[in-house]
Amino acid sequence: MNVRVVPVALLRGALVAAAACALTACGFHLEGSTALPRSIALVRIETSDTESDFYFGLRKALIAAGTRIDESGHDDSATVIHVLNDLTTQRILTVSALNVPTEYELSYQLKFSVTSQGRDLIAPETHTLVRDYNFSENELLAKERETKILSEALAHDLVSVVMRRLSSL
Repeated sequence: MNVRVVPVALLRGALVAAAACALTACGFHLEGSTALPRSIALVRIETSDTESDFYFGLRKALIAAGTRIDESGHDDSATVIHVLNDLTTQRILTVSALNVPTEYELSYQLKFSVTSQGRDLIAPETHTLVRDYNFSENELLAKERETKILSEALAHDLVSVVMRRLSSL
C-alpha cells in the first residue's frame, strides 16, 4: 500500500489561496480600500467643526484612498466636500418607576454635498444613523465611555457612506 504524504506547509498554502479567492469572488474589500475616481485626486473639506469624529474619519479615509487634502484652500481644481451639518444628539427613550433614565437613543446626523469647479457632483444629502443603549447611574463612567464609543462608531459608518458615494462618481 502506497501512502503519499503531503507537507503541511503545502496544504496550509493551498487553504490560504482558496480563502483569498473565495473572499475576492464574493466582492469583499478591505476597509479603507475604496477606489475613488481620478477627478477626486485633490479634495478640500469645508466644515465648521474640524474636531468632530466624522471629520477625522473622513480625512483618514480619503488619505488611505490616495487622495490629497488641500489644507490651504487655495487650489480651485480641488473637489470640495461641504459638511453642512455634523450633529450628534442624545435623547431619553425610557425611564424607571423613579423617573430615572434607563435607556437612551444616540443619533448622528450628517448633511453634505460635493462640488467640483462650481458644479454639483452630489446635491445636499442628509444621512442619520441611530443607536440605543441602556443606562445605569451605578455605572456612570462606563456608560459615558460607551456613549463616546457609539458616537465614534456612528461617525465611522457615516464616513463609509460618504466614501461609497464618492466612489460612485
